[in-house]
Amino acid sequence: MPDQDRTTQDPATQDRATQDPTTLGYEAARDELAEVVRALEAGGLSLEDSLALWERGEQLAAVCERHLAGARERIESVIAAREQQPGTQPLTK
Repeated sequence: MPDQDRTTQDPATQDRATQDPTTLGYEAARDELAEVVRALEAGGLSLEDSLALWERGEQLAAVCERHLAGARERIESVIAAREQQPGTQPLTK
């Protein structure tokens, strides 16, 4: 009975699991992803709960990747703009 397994989860975990991961900031997604990994590594979950957690982890990892890609683009844009200004030194090693 998978529904019984879900009711034994921490209520805070259930609330986060129903939140759309695309609405999370990087730090919130990263922290929840770390919780998901800890729960999966600890074991003791039903197969259904493990699969649901894994799917949530995949969603959270994708959100983190999007945030990091956006940060990378911003940094590259600032570097490119700085290098195009006359009299500035490149920001490379």
